[in-house]
Amino acid sequence: METNPLTANTKEVDSTILEEFRVGFAGSIFSSDDTEYESERQLWNKMIDKHPGLIAQCTGVHDVIQAVNFARKNGLLVAVRGGGHNVAGNAMNDGGLVIDLSHMRTVLVDPKNKTAVIQGGATWADVDRETQAFDLVCPGGVVSETGVGGLTLGGGLSWLRRKVGMSIDNIVGANMVLADGKYIHVSESENQDLFWAIKGGGGNFGIVTSFEFKLYDLGPEVMFVSCMYPRDVGEKVMKWWVQYTRQLPDEITSDCIHWSVPAHPAFPEEMHGTPVTVLAALYFGSAEEGQKVLQPFREVAEPFLDLSNIYPYGAVQQMFDPFLEKGVLNSYWKSLYVDDLSESLQKLILDRANQSPAPQSLISIRNLHGAIGKVPTEDTAFGDRSARFLVSIDTMWEDASQNDHNIQWTRDFFKELRQHSKGQVYFNFNSDMSGSDHLAKDSFGANYEKLVAIKTKFDPHNFFRLNANIRPKG
Repeated sequence: METNPLTANTKEVDSTILEEFRVGFAGSIFSSDDTEYESERQLWNKMIDKHPGLIAQCTGVHDVIQAVNFARKNGLLVAVRGGGHNVAGNAMNDGGLVIDLSHMRTVLVDPKNKTAVIQGGATWADVDRETQAFDLVCPGGVVSETGVGGLTLGGGLSWLRRKVGMSIDNIVGANMVLADGKYIHVSESENQDLFWAIKGGGGNFGIVTSFEFKLYDLGPEVMFVSCMYPRDVGEKVMKWWVQYTRQLPDEITSDCIHWSVPAHPAFPEEMHGTPVTVLAALYFGSAEEGQKVLQPFREVAEPFLDLSNIYPYGAVQQMFDPFLEKGVLNSYWKSLYVDDLSESLQKLILDRANQSPAPQSLISIRNLHGAIGKVPTEDTAFGDRSARFLVSIDTMWEDASQNDHNIQWTRDFFKELRQHSKGQVYFNFNSDMSGSDHLAKDSFGANYEKLVAIKTKFDPHNFFRLNANIRPKG
């Protein structure tokens, strides 16, 4: 019987073997005996409470190779940590080894060729800081504290997605450590099968120690819409948005978000807890032109609060950070791609938004197509790109006693949502990874068997299995 990848027991490491591991390891290695252990095992999702046997904080490729070889030799379950922002908590495990890249955060920008080499433990804040020094951008996440590695390997949806595609569409090459400890480069000319597989196939195939990305001219300022409408006009706003986004130019990327104004100093106290429907949009181009073309998003009804303005690009990237701080909220997320938002689906989403048991939660709808849909399915591992929207149920709350209730509410909503979808999920926004074979098949579609073959070739024993797992044959 195959071991559940999320609950696998691993061998304990005795002190003699641990001391051997420390020899030649440049970074820090923490066990439960160390005072730093408690803080180092904390992740973004407060609900994740795992106790690894060891945390190996790597400083470079040598450390990563040494950690992989040590884990393989000693039969340890491996988790790989970059930014630690994955909602499923795959960056930690119980009893095994965490290979922590969070101190490998160098970003080297080549402004002439408009590329950047980015280490696997960098966050998007690190990337934005370096690229914006040259008025360049790299398509990453929408929360700056998210890690580059995990987000990219799962796809990567940014405010630039309709103009330049997902993060995976902009990878030029990558350096990886495989399950056997080998260090390789992947690109269109080297190890092409692995290069294809990491474009959406997740962390199944190895540890990416660095990426090379294409960069684009944008900044230092952009026009960004963040317009909050009262929930009582939410139906009108969402219906308008669904219709209006049918003919948008690729330069406009937008979301429709059902939320409640958080109890945060950024908002007047009398607004705290008020249910709102938010239209958010970014224009890829001059800020002045963006003011004109994004104006309709601000005029659907009388806004409750309109924060739309010309902002530094880095400020847009950090706009949601204060409401998604590390270790503050318990989080359980589900997501599905849908081909369209029928009136019945819009009603379902709005009804569930109004019934949400956790006011900090979001129901986010991302407008896709544009550059995303122009990449053929077979060109990357990601899977079908034909869906027009991604619906994400981001349930978040403070009181741990509500965990079971809120998880079940999210699962029930997800079941209703599946009736309007072909079943493809976005793994970066999915809390359930255990036993996810059916999710992998639904999501990777025609690419699934090719991914299985590549997994079997490079990781036949499923060494890297704390992820949206693609199980090898045999």
